[in-house]
This record gives sequence, structure tokens and C-alpha cells, in this order.
Amino acid sequence: MSDTQSSKRPLATCLSIIAQYHQVAFSFDAAIAGLAQQSGDLTPSSLPTSAKRFQLSAKIYERSLQDLNHNLLPAILLLKDNRACVVVAIDEDVATIIEPELEHGETQLSVADLERQYTGLLFYVRPEFRADKRAEDTIKRSPGHWFWSVIKENRNIYRSVIFASLLINLFALAMPIFVMNVYDRVVPNDAFSSLFALTAGIFLVLTIELVLKVMRVWFIDLAANRADVKISSNIIRRALGMKMKDKPQASGSFVSNIQSFESIRGFIGSLSVTTLVDIPFVLFFLVIIALINVYLAIPVVIAGVVVLLYSFFSQAKLKELSEVGMQAGAMRNANVYESVSSLETIKTFNAQHKVQNQWEKSTIFISRNAARMRLLASSITNAASYMQQLASISVIVIGVFLISEQMISQGGLIAAYLLSARALAPVSQAAGLLSQFHHSSTAMDSLEGIMGRETERYDDAEAVSKAHIEGDIEFNNVSFQYPDVNSDILSHVNLSIKAGEKVAVLGRNGSGKSTLARLILGLYQPTRGHVLLDNVDMNQLNPNLVRRHIAYVPQEPSLLFGTLKDNLLLADATADNNDLIRVTNEVGLGGLVKQHPDGFNMQVGERGSNLSGGQRQAVAIGRALVSEPSVLLLDEPTGMLDHASEAKIKAHLKQVTADKTLLMITHKMTMLDLVDRVVVMDNGKVVADGPKETVLEALKQGRVGGGQRD
Repeated sequence: MSDTQSSKRPLATCLSIIAQYHQVAFSFDAAIAGLAQQSGDLTPSSLPTSAKRFQLSAKIYERSLQDLNHNLLPAILLLKDNRACVVVAIDEDVATIIEPELEHGETQLSVADLERQYTGLLFYVRPEFRADKRAEDTIKRSPGHWFWSVIKENRNIYRSVIFASLLINLFALAMPIFVMNVYDRVVPNDAFSSLFALTAGIFLVLTIELVLKVMRVWFIDLAANRADVKISSNIIRRALGMKMKDKPQASGSFVSNIQSFESIRGFIGSLSVTTLVDIPFVLFFLVIIALINVYLAIPVVIAGVVVLLYSFFSQAKLKELSEVGMQAGAMRNANVYESVSSLETIKTFNAQHKVQNQWEKSTIFISRNAARMRLLASSITNAASYMQQLASISVIVIGVFLISEQMISQGGLIAAYLLSARALAPVSQAAGLLSQFHHSSTAMDSLEGIMGRETERYDDAEAVSKAHIEGDIEFNNVSFQYPDVNSDILSHVNLSIKAGEKVAVLGRNGSGKSTLARLILGLYQPTRGHVLLDNVDMNQLNPNLVRRHIAYVPQEPSLLFGTLKDNLLLADATADNNDLIRVTNEVGLGGLVKQHPDGFNMQVGERGSNLSGGQRQAVAIGRALVSEPSVLLLDEPTGMLDHASEAKIKAHLKQVTADKTLLMITHKMTMLDLVDRVVVMDNGKVVADGPKETVLEALKQGRVGGGQRD
């Protein structure tokens, strides 16, 4: 990495320095791929995840320079102005550091000067132990579940919740004991001094209980928030990293499944945790009631059993309603997503009624399904409340007879009454949470499908990574078919393109031209055969590396919502204003920038809707050129441009591709001025390949099929 790039990626460079110190192989492509970034660099929150890819453990601490653990050096110091450095040693008043701009050159700085730049936060980065294949048969360790392993990381917090719940449930005995003593001892004996002592004690207990309840809720929210951030990041990283062959056909439905994590987050952060912790104490309170008198515990046991049985028999229906409701909601979201993205088409053909009918039908079904689910869930809650009241009444009735037989006191009856309500409260809450549980369970099942999909190797530290791609491309007996398609799109293709060659691919629609580009980019893998880049199989290369050095202009360019600058710099977040101005002039967007009042900050709209087709294509070419790639893949790059714009861009492309590999898919013969070699494809096969003049002459004479001329 150059000094300039190192200064723009200080955290990633610092991590590479420490990796080299510990003799760990490091790849910048694997380090930053798929993680949250700021100006092309890692963020403090994403650095631990990046370090883990190289079997390094990184933890952030707040420490002064005087409190650094010298046994854990080198460490990464976070400096002001989004800078960082590696501290190697501190000896009295002198610190030995490595700055990212110098990479592996140590410099010395006074501790006082370093203190002025230091934010007080640092990362200790240490290598993790990793057994090799010889030890794999000794202990089999699973990589951990995407959800439960994150919850497990917060086990210390949940231990605090359990401890707080234990104290809260023990303190719940205070009120019954207080009432029992007041009725049985204070009132008959007019023991007012005892009353004041008991009152002070119960006041203290209730105050502590209040504090514990607040702390318990705070701890539960803390654990839920920590888990939420990490799990949400993992979900979206997994979704963005999935292979193109697994791309869902309905984007709206897929997005709906991702959003279903909201219900899981609500469940783990709600009263469900406290309810689960409180349930074991039901037996505890039953034992206390039985100690007062065993007959008083019978109604409580019966009520609890009835509630649990009714809840158990309602499970199947609740699960069915939850699954159907989620499927219907996903379908409705898919229809909305498709309708909004195709709004112009819908209006053009007056098809609003069709979308309206689909919406209303799905809404009616979802509303009815939700109403049935709410009715069943509320019946469980109401039944639990009803049985709790019946149990309390039964305790009082039985208690009256026991008092008449002098088997318990009046205070004992009141204490048993209070404890019966406390014993059944967790049961009632658990019954009320069943509907939420099934919704979360269904959401978990849908997310399991997403998290179980195969992903690209962009975060694989063992994938081959190179500092530079020369541009040699080779197809070795490649055949390919898209998912859910029974016929081959490419069949036994053999093609070799040397670095620096300028090649055009001609052919009829559907002949496999665009598929060639997708295979070169590693978006898909061949069904048979191999695609080589610089004599390395594409399956062995880091996809992030490939797409950093190979720029692609698709046939139908799609822009992201944001400014013109955001879209032009999409491929290279480290590019500066000079790069921005350069590519703007190269693709002929200078006039648009000058005329618009917002200049580079003009909004392009969703999918570039504020720009014309030609302008979108110019932006797509510009963002491909901004990172100065080694290979350019152009798929009908001027299909939407007028002749004047095409001529201007063609002239710029001739200049910027002088030392690059160029593979251009086109139907326009005017664009062939950029190439020296022509490949003709037909029915997924290469039917002609040679010098431009020779192949064009063969096409003209009809000796080669599959060509198409404009």
C-alpha cells in the first residue's frame, strides 16, 4: 500500500502493522471488505471484526498513556482528527510509535506530545490460538450460532439480571411477612414500637426492590442493544455478501424477512427475559404458601396447571397463524416494492387497479389473520387472569374455614393471598408472551434461511490477494447456466485475453456476452471449467481485490440515491476532488455540474431518476474510471448516448485505456475504433476470434454467424 493510501486508511494500516509484528498474513482486501467504513477506512466499531478475520483479538479500552500494559504492546492508539498510530514502547518520557504514513518505520515522540494527540482510547490486539488440521480430530468446535453466540457474549449481564431477580423475588416475601406480623402480633398487643420497626424495614426493602427492578430493566436493555447492533450488522453483511446465484427473485419479500428481526429484538428486550427468570420462583412461592398451610396451595397449583394446559393446546394454532401472517406480509411488501419501482410502467398502462386489488386483498387477509391471532392470544391472557382471580378467591374461602378450625391466623390468610397472586403472575405473563414468541420464532426461521446462505470469500483472509492486477484473463473450457435455468448460457468457451489487449465481443441478444463479464467479475462461478485472472483461478481470489482492479459498466446502469459525487466516488471512497473533477471531464458531465446550482451535490434521485438515460450512463462510466482500474469491462457503454456524447466519451476512453485491458460488449460498429480484436459469440459459444479487420470481413461475407451490426 502506498503512503498516500496508508494515510487515508490509518486504522487498517495500523492493524496490518500489528499483524506483521505477530507474523500473521494480512490482506487489506479481506480486512475492509463488507465492513462499515469511514472514508475507505475501518471504523473503531468494525476493527475487532476485521481483526478476527486474521485470528487476532482486538478489544478497545480507555487508558491513559501511564496506565498502558507494556506486556500487551504493540497497541493501536486512537488519535484526534480520525488518526491512529501503533505504540511500540513507552520508556519514561519517550514513546516509540509507528505512524501509518511511514508504515513500518519507527519514530520517537515525547509522551507529552503524544498525550496531546491521544483521545484516551486504544486497542490491544493479540493473536488468538488456532489449532491446525492435525488437531481438528481432537476437539470439534462449531463456529457458533449467528444469534445465540452473540447472546452468549452478554452472559455476564444476564448473570446480573438473574441475581437481581433472585433478590427481587426474595424481597417479595417482605410484604406478606409484614402484613402477617401486623395482624398477628402488632394489632392484638398494641405493639406500636414493633409497628414502627416493621414499617422502617418494609420501607427499606421496597426501596431496594425498586432500585433492583430499575437496574434489571437497564441491564436487559443494555444486553439487548449490544446484541442488536452486532446481530443486525451480521444479518446485513450476510445479505450483501451472498452469492448472486442465491439472489432472491422477490426483493421486497427478502427485505421483509430481514426486517422481521425487529420482532426478535423486541422479544429479547421485553419483559420476556424477566418472565423467564421469574418462572422458577413460582415453585418457591408455592412452597412458602404450603408452609402456611398446604390446603392453600391447592387452588394455586390447579390454576397454574389449567393456564399451562390451555396455553399448550393453543400453540399449534398460534404458530400456524404467525407463519401465514408473515408470508402474507412478505408478499404484500414484495408487491409494494415492485409497484413503486415500476410506477411509470403502471401509470403508462393504467394498471393502478391491479395493484390496488392486490393490496386490498392482501390487507384484508392480513387484518383477519392478525385479528384471529390477537383473539387467541388475548384469550390466553384473559384465561390466565381469570384463573388467577379464581385462585385468589379460593384461597380466601379455604382460609376462612382454616381460621375457623384455628389452623391458620388471619395474618397467615392475608399473606397466603398476597403470595398466591405473586406466584401466578409469572405464569400469566408467560401466557401473554406466547403470541409474541411465535412471531419471533417465525422471524427466526426466516432469518435462519438468510444466514445459512453461502457467501463470497471477500472476508476470507486465506483468499489470494495481490497488490496489483495485470489484466490477463483466460476462460478454460467454461460452461455456465443460471440458477433455475436448464440450458447452458455458455458452452465450452475457451478464450484468452492478454494484459493490455483491447477486445470487443459481438453477438446476438442472449448469446452470452454479458455473462462473460459477470464471470470475470466473480459474480457467478462457472458450472464447468475455470476462469483465470493473472493465471490464478477466480475461486481463489478475494472478490474485493477483483472488483477493485476491474471496473464494470453494466448495460443498464443503476445509481444509488444520493448526490452525483456519492455515485461517482462509489467505487473508491479514498478518491479526492482531483479524481472527481478528472472523471467528470472525461465522461462529459462537466457541463451538467456547472449548470446545476448544487454542482457535485445535486441529487440524482432513486436509481438515478433525476438524470436522463445518457447522463446515468455517463455517471456509470465515470465511477468505473475513478479508481483507475487495470481492466475495463464495458457492456454497451454508449447505448443511451447521442452521437456527440458518444464521440466525446469514445475519445476519452481511447486515451484512458491505452495501458489497460479493455473488454467491450457492443452492437455499435462505431465503438470498434477502440479495439484491435473482435470475438463473436453465438448460442453461448465463441464462433470467431481474431484481428478486427479479419473478423469484420468474415462477418460481412457471411462466413461467420452470430454477428449483429448497427
